[in-house]
Parts: sequence; structure tokens; C-alpha cells
Amino acid sequence: MILKDFISEALCEPTDFKGYNISRKLSELYKNRAIVEGESYSFNLAAYEKAGQCSIVNESSVHNQVTTGWEGVGKKLSLERENTWLNVLWRGELLDVVFVSWYEGSCKTRYHWIIADTETIAKDFFQAVCDWDAEVRGEILVYEDSYWNKNEELFAAIKRATLDNLILSPNLKEEIKSDFERFFASRELYEKYGIPWKRGVLLIGPPGNGKTHTVKALINHLKQPCLYVKNFYSSYGAEYSMKRLFQRARQTTPCIVVMEDMDSLVDGRNRSYFLNEMDGFAANTGVVVLATTNHPEKLDPAILDRPSRFDRKYYFNLPAADERASYLSTWNNSLQKDLQLSAKGIAKVTGKTEGFSFAYLKELMLSSMMEWMSSSNPIAMDKVAAKRAAILREQMSKAAKSKDDSAKK
Repeated sequence: MILKDFISEALCEPTDFKGYNISRKLSELYKNRAIVEGESYSFNLAAYEKAGQCSIVNESSVHNQVTTGWEGVGKKLSLERENTWLNVLWRGELLDVVFVSWYEGSCKTRYHWIIADTETIAKDFFQAVCDWDAEVRGEILVYEDSYWNKNEELFAAIKRATLDNLILSPNLKEEIKSDFERFFASRELYEKYGIPWKRGVLLIGPPGNGKTHTVKALINHLKQPCLYVKNFYSSYGAEYSMKRLFQRARQTTPCIVVMEDMDSLVDGRNRSYFLNEMDGFAANTGVVVLATTNHPEKLDPAILDRPSRFDRKYYFNLPAADERASYLSTWNNSLQKDLQLSAKGIAKVTGKTEGFSFAYLKELMLSSMMEWMSSSNPIAMDKVAAKRAAILREQMSKAAKSKDDSAKK
């Protein structure tokens, strides 16, 4: 067989026989070398190379397919090797790695073959790449559309969120902070008394009242590996993604699994599988599932009410006057002097915003700033903010009435 035609001929094979035929032909080409075959997405060779753990060059006698992706304005183009034959230098050893991708049903599958002088070297290399990929090093692992990726933007947002700039009632903030700190410091105590060292924590409340900020601030404060779930979409079904999530969590312990808007992630079709993964036969030692919901009524009682699953629930209500004043003051202090409210203005707006969430308070400040800047003859921000508060309250009332009318139909 001519090496340059290896990948193109492999892709022409019938789907059911591709893997077997590639393995057989490689064995014929390299009778005196060991070959280790796999399909694990944990074998992230590109990231391993980027971290300087090995050196890679494309096999020059083979056409190597590389796809180029646009990641956004001002960002570097992404490059991904699709169907390639690579020469790898790793710890003084020369290896070959072959990647071939094809569709099985509607799901794209990527197989790899590691070719080395001995089976031990090939397996050690495979183990080293997967071990390195499994380790979370000051990053956020995001699960989305059946894949794990490391999201730099989310990580930056988490680094900006702190418990100091989190505005909640003092008792609630301290209780949540202490609860998590005690848990991660108490493994020996749990094991001494035979209590499973795992947690399920649910943050409950209407949107815009600090749940997301609390999650980010906790992740930043606790410095534990974080696995963030965006969705459970998979062509193999949500159960497949749930299995992959908890497998990764068990490999990364201790860790925090974040599931925002849990009511949209777990439903009647996949609830039983999720609960089995969360507290079934498999040990989830050191795994904390931190979930949020705006709609607890949509969660099945088996999730919401059974203590062994989500044993702690924290309720995020609309901010009281002190919290609204604190939020407005924090915003105010970040503005230039011309845009700032006076102390009396903050007090007045605080009184006019009962029933406002933090999200509405943010909208109040932003819309007030925009109105002030667009005015040809700016008036004091105190008056602008008071006016905007009245407009937002009217909008809230109309939205609530429309929601009530829809519920009655």
C-alpha cells in the first residue's frame, strides 16, 4: 500500500468496516510495531501539543486535512486537524498518530491509532495525553453539544465575580459561603462517620436576583475545579451526555458541577437517568452539584424534595431596601462624577424601586446613563433615575398583567 493514499482509501471503506480495515492495514504496514486504537475525546492531542508536552509535525507523504474556523472579530483563527497522519516526538520517543473521522448515523466519530515501538510506549502516551486533558488547571470546563471545551471568556467572568462585590442579605451570603467552605474542608469527618462526601445544592428564585453572580463568586472563592453544563444535547440522547458529565466529574474530584436553569436541562424524559447518575450505585465522592432554577414548580418532586439529592436549598428573593441601596451605591461609585447620583438621590430611587430585581436595577442605571448622555441639556442624574424608575415600574406592571392574562387563557 502507498502511504500517501492511506487516509483517502480508508474514507472510501463502508462505514461498518472502516475501523476494522484501518486497524488491519496498519498492522500489515507496521508488523514490527505496536498499535493502540481508540475513540476517546479525552485524547486531546492538539491541546497537549499546545501546552508544550510533545512536538508534532504532519506526515509529509500524506495529504493532511486541516479545517480552519473563525472565532470572532479580533480573535485568532482556529485550526483543527481532521483526517491526518502525525509524527510525534514525546519524551525521546518517536510515534505516529493517525486520526480518521467519519459519520455514524448523524454523529461524527473521530478514531485514532497510536503507532509506537512497543505497546507500553503507545499506552503510556495515550494515558499521559488523557490524564493531562482530565486535569483542570485554573480553567472552566464547559460541556456543550456533546463536547468538553475550556471557555476563556467564562473563566474571565468568574475571575471578576467576588464575594466582596456580591450583594445579598448578609446572612444569606455568609451561610452559603460557610456551607461550601465547611464541606470541602470536612472529607475526613464525613468518612469517619460513614457519610457520603458529596452534595447537591439548589439556588431558587426569580431571575435577576443574584443566583448567577453567587455561582461565579463561589467558584472564584473556593478554587475548586468547575464543570459547567450548558446543555445535554447529543445525537445519542441526553442520557449519553449525562453519563459523560458524571464520568468526568468522578475523574476530577473534588469538583463543582454547575447546572444553571436546571429545569431546562432535566425533564421527564431524562430525569430518572440523571437521578441514577447523581445518587445511584456509582460513588460521587467529592462531587458537588450546584444548580439554579427560576421555576422550581417545573422541577419534579423527586429532584426538588428528596433530601439526599439536593440537601440544601437557598432562596433568592427580591432585594430588600438595604440591598437595593447597596447595589445602587456600588454602581454609583463606578461612574464618573457627572453621572453619579447624590446620597439623597440614591435614597429616593431606593424607595421607588421596591419589587425591583438586581437585573431591573442594572437596567435602571444603564438606561438612566444613556438618557443623560443623549440629552442636549442634561439634568441632574437624580431626576433622570427617578423618572426611569417610574417608567420601568410601569413596564413591569404591564408585563405582569400580560403574564396573568396568558395564564387565564
